[in-house]
This record gives sequence, structure tokens and C-alpha cells, in this order.
Amino acid sequence: MPEALLPPESLSVSDLQAWGRAQLAGEEARRESELLLAHALQRERAWLFAHARDVVDATSRAAFEALVAQRACGVPVAYLLGAWGFWSLDLRVTPATLIPRPETELLVEAALERIAPDHPAHIADLGTGSGAIALALARERPRAHVVATDASTAALDVARENARRNGIENVAFRQGDWYAAMADERFDLIASNPPYLADGDPHAGEGDLRFEPRSALTSGSDGLDAIRQLAAGAINHLLPGGWLLIEHGYAQGDAVRAILRAAGLVEVGTLRDLEQRDRVGVARRSAL
Repeated sequence: MPEALLPPESLSVSDLQAWGRAQLAGEEARRESELLLAHALQRERAWLFAHARDVVDATSRAAFEALVAQRACGVPVAYLLGAWGFWSLDLRVTPATLIPRPETELLVEAALERIAPDHPAHIADLGTGSGAIALALARERPRAHVVATDASTAALDVARENARRNGIENVAFRQGDWYAAMADERFDLIASNPPYLADGDPHAGEGDLRFEPRSALTSGSDGLDAIRQLAAGAINHLLPGGWLLIEHGYAQGDAVRAILRAAGLVEVGTLRDLEQRDRVGVARRSAL
């Protein structure tokens, strides 16, 4: 737990920044302290530096102390802020959704490369969570129609709110597990960031992952159950020549490629992230 601040009423913005940084562990302590202080003050982060000597009122100071205490106990910064950036979007996030991560932008980039800007494409994002992937694709391809599904009604409520707050209208949200909400629809592209940790993976109990929905993290004894379902149903829901893109764990590239080939898909491959780790499995339904 963080140490209580000393009583003085004249603590400045810079004083609080320094105190927060001292209470938080890790390389991100400085940044996290700044984000939490800006949130408590209801200001932009840049404001802190221009007003470093301003005295902070007691209410804001108490709010900041409470945020730091929660973060010191492990609560993710994104949940404390209630919002997180992804792509060009400002997304609301709650414990009902995963926190969008930078590596998932590789999936968005790969999808955009496969959908021409002027094409009225039919796109699906399965397991949409906060709506990050669906909304990024919908914003970049305004002529496309995007369908976003999730088994969690709470997650879909968050995704719908994110569509409203970002002014994106070309997305339809549906409740259902993977393809269950699709009937016999077919798509030019299906994208998904499914759960891919094994049920017993210790990482699910570490760091921010401790607070994220377990159903969005783990998938069977080897972490591949959801990916098997996505691959198995792809041919029935892709248009001829349509693409399937799936984010997965860095050590799962070989297994995911085998699953995609076994499902009858072609042009199977793997995209690597900035650290040259396997990250996104890609495959296509034959055009014939």
C-alpha cells in the first residue's frame, strides 16, 4: 500500500506527481502517476507540466491518492481511467472487456491491407470486447459494413457506447458466441482477437491480466479451442477469396497454421509483430 501524504495543504502538482511515482513500481511509474493525476484533476496530461507549481485542492488530492492506492494493488490504469486509446480511437473500457493493446493494431493493419478503401466490404469482428478492432476498421473503411459480435452482453454495451462516443455508424453489434450470431452470412474478411492462453497458464494470474475477464483470456488446455472454432467455421462464413485473420500467442504460430490448413483454408501464413514474434495467423477461402 502507498504511504499517506504528509498533511501540508500547499502540495503542488509536481509534489503529487513525485509522490505518486514513488508509490508505484516498474518502468511505467512516472507515466502512470501522470495519467492518474491528470484524471483526478480532470485535465489533459500536458496541462500538468504547464501548471507544475499550482496547488492542488483537497478533493482532487484525495481522488488522486485513492487512484494511486488502487493502482498499487494492481488495478489496471485503463480501468481506473475508464478509457484507453487504440488506433485513432478513444475507447471506454471496463472490467467486462479486455484492455486494447498496441500489438492488436497489427491485426487492424493486416485487415486494412486486404480491404480496398473504395470497396463496400462486409467485415466481421468476432469477440469484439470493447469494439476496438471493429471500430478501427469501420473508421478506416467507411464504405464497409462491419458486424461485431460477442458472447458477453456487458461487453457489447461497452462496444456500442464506444461506437457512439467515436461517431462511428457503420457497425452492427450482435450477441452470440463466435459464429452463432451470423446465420448463413458470408464476409469478405473475418478478424478476431480470441482468448489464447491455456486454462492453467500462470500469466492469467499476473499483472493487469488478473483483473481482465478470464473468458476473454483462456481457451482450453492448450489455449487453442477458440481458434479451432474460428477456423472450423470460416469456410461457411467467408465469401470466395475472403480472409480470416486471428491474433494468437507468440509461441502458437506453428499450431495455428496447422489448424488453418486442416480447416481447408489456403494462403496460410503468420504475421510478426515489431519484436519479430509470431502474432497474427492469416488464411483465405479458395476463390474457386
